[in-house]
Amino acid sequence: MKAMVMLPTYNERDNLRNIVGEILRHRDVSIVVVDDSSPDGTGQIADRLASENPGRIHVIHRKERGRGTAGIAGLRYAREQDVDCVFEMDADLSHDPGQIPEFLERIRDCDVVIGSRFVKGSKAERKPLRKLITDVARVYTQVLLGRGIKDWSGGYKCYRREALRALDFDSFRSRGYSIGMETLYRLTSKGFRCIEIPIEFTDQRRGKSKFSAREVTGYMVNVLRLRLGC
Repeated sequence: MKAMVMLPTYNERDNLRNIVGEILRHRDVSIVVVDDSSPDGTGQIADRLASENPGRIHVIHRKERGRGTAGIAGLRYAREQDVDCVFEMDADLSHDPGQIPEFLERIRDCDVVIGSRFVKGSKAERKPLRKLITDVARVYTQVLLGRGIKDWSGGYKCYRREALRALDFDSFRSRGYSIGMETLYRLTSKGFRCIEIPIEFTDQRRGKSKFSAREVTGYMVNVLRLRLGC
């Protein structure tokens, strides 16, 4: 099964080469790096990695910044490639590329595989404040959106390409980290089937976190918008 991993990056100089190396260990897996004009030189590192691995890495350079729009740019590109499915994961080594084969096995029976921090067997190392905010957001989203999904806001997922091609990204409201939640909501609204598998998650290992109060507020607002259909 052929797959492409979408890696959104901003100031991931310390992590990019390591995460790319781990991903490329997996046969028939390629990468699209979406860099938001990182001032630390992440984009240039991505270009070097692409030249060192011809045909397996594509780089999108953007002037715009934002996890949501970066995700849309990467998913738009990946769903038009000759692959069976598309991954998204964080570039900061929070997600283990060693679990890629498990995702690929499980995607055979569904449309979306969610790497979940909240199902039996998962392990999540998070700072107390991050854990509190994540838990509140999880309950809030489950109450308003339902669907039986436990981890709406995680960044490690695998989609069938056909599922992504059914989405109209022009209608998306998310511009930040709520992009993952909105993608799941729109896919399940169209009848696509999701399953959750346990993952090991570790908070940002190197570099500075992009987590902010603005992102939390934006997430909460977008959940409410989707619930109200506006």
